[in-house]
Amino acid sequence: MGRVQVLDKHTAELIAAGEVVERPASVIKELVENSIDAGADAITVEIKNGGVSMIRITDNGEGIHRDDVPVAFLRHATSKISTGSDLEAIYTLGFRGEALASICAVSRVEVMTRTAESDIGTRYVIEGGDEVLIDDCGCAKGTVITVRDLFYNTPARMKFLKKDVSEANAAASVVDKIALSHPEVSVRFIRDGKQTLMTPGDGDLKSAIYAVFGKEFTEGLMPVDYEYNGIKVSGYVSRPICARANRSMQTFFINGRCCRNSAMQAALEEAYRGAIMVGKHPACVLNVEMNCAAVDVNVHPAKLEVRFTNERPVTSGIYYAVKSALAENDRRPELKIAETKPQPKVQQPFAPVLQTETVQMKIEETPAVPTVPKTPRPIEDTPISAAPVKVSDSSDDDVHERYASLLRETPPPEVKKPRRADYSFIDIETDEPEKPVVHEHEPIPVQQEPETCVQEPEVRTNDFELGNWKIVGEAFGTYLILESGDDLIIIDKHAAHERLIYEQLKAQQTGENVQYLLEPQTVVLDKKHYDAVLDNLDLLMKAGFETEDFGSGTVIVRTVPTALAGSDAAEAVQEIAGRLGGMNETFIEKLDNVLHTVACRSAIKAHDRTSYEELARLAVRLDADPSVRYCPHGRPISIKLTRKELEKSFGRI
Repeated sequence: MGRVQVLDKHTAELIAAGEVVERPASVIKELVENSIDAGADAITVEIKNGGVSMIRITDNGEGIHRDDVPVAFLRHATSKISTGSDLEAIYTLGFRGEALASICAVSRVEVMTRTAESDIGTRYVIEGGDEVLIDDCGCAKGTVITVRDLFYNTPARMKFLKKDVSEANAAASVVDKIALSHPEVSVRFIRDGKQTLMTPGDGDLKSAIYAVFGKEFTEGLMPVDYEYNGIKVSGYVSRPICARANRSMQTFFINGRCCRNSAMQAALEEAYRGAIMVGKHPACVLNVEMNCAAVDVNVHPAKLEVRFTNERPVTSGIYYAVKSALAENDRRPELKIAETKPQPKVQQPFAPVLQTETVQMKIEETPAVPTVPKTPRPIEDTPISAAPVKVSDSSDDDVHERYASLLRETPPPEVKKPRRADYSFIDIETDEPEKPVVHEHEPIPVQQEPETCVQEPEVRTNDFELGNWKIVGEAFGTYLILESGDDLIIIDKHAAHERLIYEQLKAQQTGENVQYLLEPQTVVLDKKHYDAVLDNLDLLMKAGFETEDFGSGTVIVRTVPTALAGSDAAEAVQEIAGRLGGMNETFIEKLDNVLHTVACRSAIKAHDRTSYEELARLAVRLDADPSVRYCPHGRPISIKLTRKELEKSFGRI
C-alpha cells in the first residue's frame, strides 16, 4: 500500500496560512492593502491585545459585490489578475489570492460590505475556513472586516507570539509604512481604545511623515524629486547633520509598495559618502516609480522583497536624486565680511584718543552679536613719567604711536588658570586661559606687540616615572609609547581607556555615577527599536539610562552615565536601541553589550589631542590593573617590543 496521501483541506490551509500570516501585523498588512486596492481614501485600523483578540479594518472603498463575498475567501481567488502574463506587470498591492483564505483558516472572521449600487449590505461570517453565516445587513459604503481570536485553532503558533505590546508595536510599524506609502489616504490607528496615529490624507508626503515621526524628525529632512532614465525618485532624505546611528529610519517604496532591497540602501549611502561621518547613516522616505514590468514583486508570499530585471538604473536614479538634493538644499551659511564705517573722532583736552576701524564678521541667517562700545581712555589713567602731550602739537599718526607705546609700558594683568578637578575619567580637553570680561563703558585692553611679548617655553619632561615605566611619547595621535627596562611597550590609548571605563561601569551599582540631563531628551525610533527599548527599560536603568515611554515610537531620556556627560544622549540611545533590536540574548549579555557601547563612545578616540598629563594618568591606571589586556571587543591593548628585537632589526646584533 502506498504511503503518499493527499492532505485534507483544513490541514493544507493551515500549512499555507503559515506562509502569509505570521503575526497580527501580517493580517493588518494584507487587509489594508486590499482596502487601498479598492480605492479607499480613509482607512481605520483598530486592534486589541496586540491584535490577537481583535483586528478591525474599516474603509470607504468600492465594497464587495454580494456574489463575490463567499468566493473571495477561497484560495487563489482574486480580481487583480486572470492569466499568467498578468504577473509580468502588477499594478495592485495584492494579487496572489491567498490572504483572505489564510486569515480565515486561523481565526474567526466577520465581513460587512456594501457597494455603491446596492442599497443593502452583506454580512458574512467564516470560522476556521468554514462558512457560518451570510445575511443582509445595514452598513455604509465600503467594507468592515473584523478578525477575532487569531490562531485560536493552532496553539503551537499562538505560543510563539510575543507580548501584546510587542505585537502592537509591530502592527503600528506596518500601519506607519502604509501611511507613508500612500499619503493621499487618511490612515487612523486605534490601539486598545486609544488613537495613536491619524494622517491627514491630503496627498502631501511631508504631512504624513510629520504625523508618523513627529516634528523633530520632519524638520531635518530635504525634498527629493528627480527623474533618471525613466526612473522617478521622490520623497525626503535627512540632512547630513541629522544622520543617525543605524539604518532603522530608511524606508523605500517601489510604486507605492514597501519593500526591502540592499542595492537601494547601498545607493543611498553612497550618495552621502563624504557628507556624513563614518559610522553614521542617513534617514529617508523614498518612493521609486518605474515600469511595473521591470520589477518582480512575486518573490515572497508577504511581498516584502523585490527583484529588478536591471538593477543599475534604479540604483543610479537613487544616487543622482540624493546627490542633487544634497547639492540644492544642504548649503552651509555663507561667510561675508563687511567693513563698518569708522567712528567719528572724539578729542578731549590732554587726552589723545586711539581711533581704529573695526571689521565685523557676519554670517547669514545668524543674529548679530551686540558689540561693546569703545570709550576713549584718557592718558591720565595710565602711569606716565613723561610730560603730557598736546593734541595740537602732533599729528594723528604720532598720537597713535605715542599712545600705543604708553600702553606697552604697562605690564598685562596676570591670567590665572583654573584648577583642574580630579576626574575619574580622563579629560581630553585642554586648559585655556580665561578671557578678561569687558564691561560697558570700560576701556578695552590693547594686546602687546609681538616683539615685546616674552613667552616662557613649555616645560615638558620625559622623566615622568611610573613605577618601572617611563613615558617616551605618543605616535600618530593614537599609540602611547612607554619604556620599561629593556622593553618598549606600545599602547592603543582608545582600547585601553575603553576597557578601563568598561570595568568601572560593570563595578558600579544601579543609580551610581549617572548625570541628570538639564532638559530631558526625546528620541524618535522606528517601531522595532522602540519595542526593543521598552522591553529593556530595567537593563537601560542598570546601565545609567533612565528612560520612559512617551508613546508613538518616542522615548524620553532623563539620565545618562557620567562617562557620557556632555555627549549626545539621543544618539547614544539610538545606537543602543539598534543593538538591542537584533539581540536574542540573556540579560547579562545584553547589559555587557550596552556597557560596551557606552565605554566605546566615552573613551579617548584615536587622533584626539591628548595632553602629556592625561597620557601619564592613563599609564598609571593601566599599571595599577595589570589584568587589563584586551578591550571589550577583544582587541589587544598593548604590544611589547624588546630591546633585542629592536637592535636586531637595525643590524646591531
